[in-house]
Amino acid sequence: MRALTFENVTVRFGSRRRGTVAVDDVSLVVPAGQVVGLVGESGSGKSTLARAAVGLAPLTAGRITPSARGRHVQMVFQDPYSALDPRMSIGESIAEAMPSVDRAEVARLLELVGLPADRARDRPHLLSGGQRQRVALARALAGNPEVIIADEITSALDVSIQGAVLNVVRELQRRMNLTMLFISHNLAVVRYVSDIVAVMREGKIVEYGPVDEVLGDPRHEYTRELLAAVPRPAH
Repeated sequence: MRALTFENVTVRFGSRRRGTVAVDDVSLVVPAGQVVGLVGESGSGKSTLARAAVGLAPLTAGRITPSARGRHVQMVFQDPYSALDPRMSIGESIAEAMPSVDRAEVARLLELVGLPADRARDRPHLLSGGQRQRVALARALAGNPEVIIADEITSALDVSIQGAVLNVVRELQRRMNLTMLFISHNLAVVRYVSDIVAVMREGKIVEYGPVDEVLGDPRHEYTRELLAAVPRPAH
């Protein structure tokens, strides 16, 4: 695994005069073998930054390494119901990510994400949302990438399922020493899976540091606002 580095990255949609700057001169490092949780409100630029890393949003300026070319960086998307081709079996979807992957490797990848190997024959409609996200994780790992980007991968799931998927992510990261950019608007989720947290607002990174420090003693007012908005359990 290697670090994921954003150097002065800007993504603008539309013209210079009339366009919108979604990501504004962002520099960010995801250290090798660690998880950086990227948090911020909807529209802050989190997903655009992720899409830029895998070549789905064109850079206006800056550089991202490793490059999105090839299979160095793989992304798991938010919606588990549109991520898999309904016409293909689970095994075919995983193997499609890397043509050299054989049946034994598909079985290994499924077991790695907590699914029985015999689910490889199933079509996506037979799986729950949480199971589909596990398949999406297996598919991302099939190419043996250097970096995994997980974009709001639990936000479309029932609360009862979210914890199980997060446990899989955390176990995979520890077992495989994955470098991961984990994007979420949920601070509790970020605290659970991340080593480092980056806070994004209006296209800029406004705070970055060890998760316990940033969420325990935030320096930026925006981070304090996000923490204050977290619902607290009733007594």
